[in-house]
Amino acid sequence: MSYLFASKRLGFRNWQTSDIPKMTVINSNPNVMRFFPATQDETQTKDFVKRMQMQFKTKGFCYFAVEKLDPNEFIGFIGLSEQTYESEFTPCTDIGWRLTEKAWNQGLATEGAASCLEYAFEILKLKTIKAIASEINLNSTNIMQKIGMSKIGTFKHPKLKDFEPLETCVCFQIDNF
Repeated sequence: MSYLFASKRLGFRNWQTSDIPKMTVINSNPNVMRFFPATQDETQTKDFVKRMQMQFKTKGFCYFAVEKLDPNEFIGFIGLSEQTYESEFTPCTDIGWRLTEKAWNQGLATEGAASCLEYAFEILKLKTIKAIASEINLNSTNIMQKIGMSKIGTFKHPKLKDFEPLETCVCFQIDNF
């Protein structure tokens, strides 16, 4: 497999049509999606993959398809995405991740996010990266802190206004010095 970049245990690449069934399994897992309004089906996953492919084509980044190198196995996504919903800090480039449950608690999201920051700053020459999560998603906010991000605020996410337990979100930031 040809990767855009790799970390010690992970390879990062653009999306392929063959990723859709595997990502659908991840998106349909209620445990994986517990900090989102709902699980996602195959049609929603196809739309997501198409958006990521288009964003990669136009911006040079996306929430990258990520594989564990040993064994060579698709485990979800870690990467960068442009966010344009209405808030005081958008538009912005966001870092995010979603991994299969069997890849949890191994430091893979932290390792992958750190590699994506390095790619963003050294290759793409981006200046600032944000990360957003529901305030109750402590696993994600812990990863944000581990990769050197600082909390810059709390806000009501406009896309989560109908989902009160998820609506209050935190925003973290890291700058390229």
